[in-house]
Amino acid sequence: MGLIPRVHQNEALKPVKPPKGYFFFAGRMFPRIKWWKDTNLRRLYIYIVVLILTNTANGFDGSMMNGLQALSYWQEYFDHPKGSKLGVFNAAMSMGSLIGMFFVPFMVDRWGRKCGVILGCCIMLLAVGIQTGATNFGMFIAARLVLGLGDTIVLGAAPLLIAEIAHPQDRAILVTLSGASYHSGAFIASWVTYGTLKIKSDWSWRLPSLLQSVCSLIILVLMWWIPESPRYLINKDQPEKALDILAHYHASDDRENEFVQLEFTEIRTAITLDKEAEANGWLDLVSTKGNRKRIGIITAIGFFSQWSGNGLISYYLAPVMKSMGITNPQTILGINGGMKSWGLFVNIFMSFQVDRIGRRPTYLISTIGTLFAFTIWTIISARYAIEPQKSLGTAFVFMIFVYGTFYDFKSGLLASYTTEILPYGIRAKGFTWLNFCVTAALTFNQYANSVALDALAWKYYIFYCVFLLFEVVIVYLFIIETRYTPLEEINKFFDGESAVDLAELANAEVNELKLKDGTMVHEVEKI
Repeated sequence: MGLIPRVHQNEALKPVKPPKGYFFFAGRMFPRIKWWKDTNLRRLYIYIVVLILTNTANGFDGSMMNGLQALSYWQEYFDHPKGSKLGVFNAAMSMGSLIGMFFVPFMVDRWGRKCGVILGCCIMLLAVGIQTGATNFGMFIAARLVLGLGDTIVLGAAPLLIAEIAHPQDRAILVTLSGASYHSGAFIASWVTYGTLKIKSDWSWRLPSLLQSVCSLIILVLMWWIPESPRYLINKDQPEKALDILAHYHASDDRENEFVQLEFTEIRTAITLDKEAEANGWLDLVSTKGNRKRIGIITAIGFFSQWSGNGLISYYLAPVMKSMGITNPQTILGINGGMKSWGLFVNIFMSFQVDRIGRRPTYLISTIGTLFAFTIWTIISARYAIEPQKSLGTAFVFMIFVYGTFYDFKSGLLASYTTEILPYGIRAKGFTWLNFCVTAALTFNQYANSVALDALAWKYYIFYCVFLLFEVVIVYLFIIETRYTPLEEINKFFDGESAVDLAELANAEVNELKLKDGTMVHEVEKI
């Protein structure tokens, strides 16, 4: 964290809450559009829900691997893996993600966000076929590696596309829902594995593997109709196509709509300035004070997302439960299903509060809450090791739910906060860096957790207690509030005096064009 200084957010730059029924853009206030009554915007949001399924597929995998460990047929087929072998089983997908990760920004910047989603889904379908038909340890691991490759491409493209086609009034909620949708997949997989427990054959684990393909198939079928990012099109010198997309979905095909003209001009200006400054390389991630702030924060939240103790219940719930005397597979799968059901509710609820509560308070509540819950979790585990009691096992399960509640407060913010604080020129690369941090932490966790649990049992939890305390300090000192602010205007919170006032430039250009056309400038209330 030495890359960035402690953040002091200027009071004058703190986000301002718009009146009810309005949103701010380019220094002006516009009435919110009722998307459910606007045909084109409603269709756009349906497309975004399809894109959100990309993370649903990711969540399905994480929960499925947790559930498979409780299935006797999976355990017997692979000779009861534990320790380092179980670690390889769980870490293989993350290893596959690391293989193709740094190719992703090149691809989505050169060939488009849609290209990344399509290619990633095709690779994932291939991997699901290999995994479902796996006949040995090597084949299963190979499938997991290929699955990770496809997953990293999809997850490196879809959140960017969502952020860049969403209407500014709802962007934060939609991208946060994208991050939170991990739990929708986890919810489905947890109950699928609970149901397949009753299948008395290898299909008890092959069927959940096969069902991983459903989300990818739906996405591939509908990608033909989903629009490309207007920002990508402007960057590729196709401004007319970009304006058509913005006008069609954000203003019912009215190219002269003042909001659309401001939006188009602000995006074009930001991308032009990035090009002129040639600020789109890997070194640009740390070339300025503002970018160092961004990357320092992104690095922290990326590692924190996996090093908060959540990996223990995401991938190693069965051994954790057994250490507390809970050994019945049906009970373990029931607890897993209950956790994912509750997690899905918390994630969806918090996604709609992302602007109301704010990014900084959400991160603080979540991190302090997980520290509190995990500390009690550790104490209960220590007491059980000294004197096993059924009541302690029950209390342990309760604290896992409390911990999960606090952790899920911030889950969806990982994608939305990262995409919004990065300017277009480095957005794909910065988001890839986030995914690298998450995957590196996850790979280490998935392998190390298994080995450490075998060697240290409950004492391993102490490491996470200490690390969570460290997280609280970092979140308090460095997270910057960005709510209510359009995507291109968030630069003012990070770049300070060097930030270009894109709102002012956009207003000036639109007004100049109107004056040239001989039309009066329609004034909208300024903030």
